Amino acid sequence: LKGHTDSVTSVAFSQDGSQVVSGSYDETVRIWNVTSGKVEAELKGHTHWVYSVAFSPEGSRIVSGSFDKTVRIWNVTTGEMEATLKGHTYHVMSVAFSQDGSRVVSGSYDKTVRIWNVTTGEVEAELKGHTSWVTSVAFSQDGSQVVFGSEDKTVRIWNVTTG
Repeated sequence: LKGHTDSVTSVAFSQDGSQVVSGSYDETVRIWNVTSGKVEAELKGHTHWVYSVAFSPEGSRIVSGSFDKTVRIWNVTTGEMEATLKGHTYHVMSVAFSQDGSRVVSGSYDKTVRIWNVTTGEVEAELKGHTSWVTSVAFSQDGSQVVFGSEDKTVRIWNVTTG
């Protein structure tokens, strides 16, 4: 799949396997048709490198995290940006959807993890405690926990329900 004009930093399959999303240093997110290999959409809006991308479980949305300190949510069908989530004070390195698609988790070089409500765009929780960059985040299958890893050589698990 060719089309990005700079390094590709993150890729993911849609749940049904028909599409791939990619994020790049060229500041774009692209949606690809797996069968044809063609770009279905080029999503523009980030002002710096896109470092992490993921599909929502039902495949209707994409989340992207960027060195521009934002998390963006995109509509797969229309290619429109639905939300720009701001609050991180440094690069966003990793993003993921919860299994029900209602929340997004983001990890940043600002040493924090944020859990966002997809509908409202509000931060539901800001998790602090790492002494270095947060480089990877994920929700548990049932959405009750978030796991995140850091350059400080630790992995932390946080209970979403109890806080």
